[in-house]
Amino acid sequence: MLSQQQQIQFSTFSGLYDLIVPKDNLLRKINDLVDFTFIYDELVCKYCMTNGRAAESPVRMFKYLLLKTIYTVSDVDVVERSQYDMSFKYFLEMSPEEGVIDPSSLTKFRKLRLKDNDLLNLLINKTVGIAIEKGIIRSKSIIVDATHSLSRSNPYSALEVLRERSKLLRKAVYAIDEDMKAGMPEKNTTDELEKELAYCNALEKYIEADGPLCQIPAVKEKLNLLKETVADTQEHYTLSKDKDAKTGHKSADSSFFGYKTHLAMTEERIITAAVVTSGEKGDGPELPKLLEISQQNGIEVERIIGDSAYSGKDNLKIATEQDIRIVAKLTPAISQGTRKEEDKFDYNKDAGMFVCPAGHLAFRKARHGKKNRGKNQANTYYFDVEKCKVCPLRDGCYKLGAKTKTYSVTIKSDRHLQQMAFQETTEYKESIKHRYKIEAKNSELKNVHGYDRAIAYGIENMQMQGALAIFTVNLKRIIKLMN
Repeated sequence: MLSQQQQIQFSTFSGLYDLIVPKDNLLRKINDLVDFTFIYDELVCKYCMTNGRAAESPVRMFKYLLLKTIYTVSDVDVVERSQYDMSFKYFLEMSPEEGVIDPSSLTKFRKLRLKDNDLLNLLINKTVGIAIEKGIIRSKSIIVDATHSLSRSNPYSALEVLRERSKLLRKAVYAIDEDMKAGMPEKNTTDELEKELAYCNALEKYIEADGPLCQIPAVKEKLNLLKETVADTQEHYTLSKDKDAKTGHKSADSSFFGYKTHLAMTEERIITAAVVTSGEKGDGPELPKLLEISQQNGIEVERIIGDSAYSGKDNLKIATEQDIRIVAKLTPAISQGTRKEEDKFDYNKDAGMFVCPAGHLAFRKARHGKKNRGKNQANTYYFDVEKCKVCPLRDGCYKLGAKTKTYSVTIKSDRHLQQMAFQETTEYKESIKHRYKIEAKNSELKNVHGYDRAIAYGIENMQMQGALAIFTVNLKRIIKLMN
């Protein structure tokens, strides 16, 4: 039988809670503020009601995960602390003498019960609903930004991985037929990735030419592994245990490997929407989703406050259609008219460069044309053609044999001229002063609740981590404003 919410089992020791856990304790306040039975309603379908032993309450299991996020501790430590910390026991609705779970149960709960649930939007919706109910949210603005989280795994050198896996394939072949050594293609002795990829492709073809040999399990396994590595290298140029993490850019000369969480927040510092993506994604294209989710969560939006990444033509169009003002400074790279392939190339405002469809950052830009000469000026961005030559997306993008790969954008449009006029108004100048608040929120997520690094592999786990961290900071903010 699965209980909705485990109540404190009264014992001769239950009165200790009133003596030991003060009224202003954070966990006591969270228990009083939130009815956690919504967790039971969401997860009840993940449990069997007729077979097996009685399961631990999903509400209590969720609270264990919440404690992990609030205090940034491991599974083992949160369970150990709940053995002796009376505020933990009170929050978990345990009797003082009650035993605790095995730490491994938390891993199973995450993988078996929380998987495939849209926990991120569920928890944000719950906290925003509480904030609206308590009359906390009064502003009609959302502040938008993205924060990055490093992957749990570092990317490996693609060249080193290719060489290791081609070596394992050769060893598997020689163990069966040493005579194959004589016909092997010549190894690449340089540090050029393009030549290493060419060697690996030649090695694959040579071995596949011997049909019976490449069907032997020991060889087939290593051959498929090399093929997969070549494909991953051509597409991403980085290899890692974390398949979903990608390389993003914080500035023109600094990068990170991991994920981005795109956030929307009210002026009262309540997060209203979040979208988790891999690290190479641009900030601007996520604005429509953040706006839509915020509105679905009950937020009335009249202004969107952000940095220059959000002042793109499409975002201004969407905002205008809904009579919403975008309080974001224009940049020449974004303030452009007709942009070719605008659905493929994203602008990275931190690096001040465009990113191609394969996720590679331009290394240089130059401005062409002169002001007031009848034609708009254009910024031209230059990409590394050595990467273009081996890119799987090069068809239709890079012309074979070309010495350069560029991408140009014009600098003006009528819509942006209207935005330029808005930037001179008092409304814009007063609203933009609130943008710093989301920087402080990003700092809280990272420095207080461990959101600077992923604690598990994969984007689903990153979304789960984000859900718990945002749920925590929203509850803490609501309690502070209520006080």
